[in-house]
Amino acid sequence: MTKTVELVHAHGDHLAVSVAGSGVELLRYVYRAEAPWEAPKPYIHPLRTLSGRVVTDYRPNDHRWHKGLQMTASHLSGQNLWGGNTYVHGEGYLALPERVGSMAHRGFDEVSAHDGGARITERLTWHPHSGEVWAEEVRRIEVHDVDAATGSWALTWSSAVTNRREEPLRLGSPTTHGRPAAGYTGLFWRGPRAFRDGRILAPDAEGPELMGKQADWLAYSGEHDGVDGHATLVFVHSPENDHTGAGGAHPAHWFVRNTPFAAVAPSFAFHDELVLTPGGTLTRRYRVLVADGAWDRDRIAARVGALSW
Repeated sequence: MTKTVELVHAHGDHLAVSVAGSGVELLRYVYRAEAPWEAPKPYIHPLRTLSGRVVTDYRPNDHRWHKGLQMTASHLSGQNLWGGNTYVHGEGYLALPERVGSMAHRGFDEVSAHDGGARITERLTWHPHSGEVWAEEVRRIEVHDVDAATGSWALTWSSAVTNRREEPLRLGSPTTHGRPAAGYTGLFWRGPRAFRDGRILAPDAEGPELMGKQADWLAYSGEHDGVDGHATLVFVHSPENDHTGAGGAHPAHWFVRNTPFAAVAPSFAFHDELVLTPGGTLTRRYRVLVADGAWDRDRIAARVGALSW
């Protein structure tokens, strides 16, 4: 049975999407600005399953700039829109506040709940530490397929980022700057501390060795603290991601860890920099399936296949 949802706007702070009549808040999209050192940007936290179990972490003590589910840019033409220390080849991670930038909320074009789902369309700007506008983003977040029968619901995140500089924007990661197996950038999920050592699955492989590899989807299952049971999050590439945006094809690769913490990112610049020409637009679309229980590969594949783009 498909559930209906409600959307509440706490103006200037956040939007919350809840299952109607249940009291379960599925997500809270926070767009207020936060600490400069943490590269302020909107984020989703908490993110919950249909049973109300939280499946994101917020400002963990090892990385205060990890906030639920958020769009990031760890290396952007010499700036850090990720937060915290900046990786410098040959020197490691350095405290360089003059390189820490931000993403700023500019307005909502749509905030609506209808047809069993919700849609948020937002305009944002991307800034270096000095404050100029380097890029403009149109972001759409959709909640849909809230399905009590499967114990799951889906979130689709779309971003279109346009370079507003008079020179190319170079999107990279610590790996493009010399650190192996650290290609994190783009849409990034930080799981609860209890999800450490969780199970990682892809269509034809499993485990942390999926770091830096390609797959149509990647699933992470973890066990809750405080309550019995597990949850599974499935991260899915839209089919057009590898064929649109800056300069044509630029295939994404997975950043994934289950130790020392749970994290997943479909990185758009894991091994190679992505160069966005002046006036060019990078478009990416992802889906996150949030489910109660530890789902196996067959169940994941069936549900992913049943959700059209």
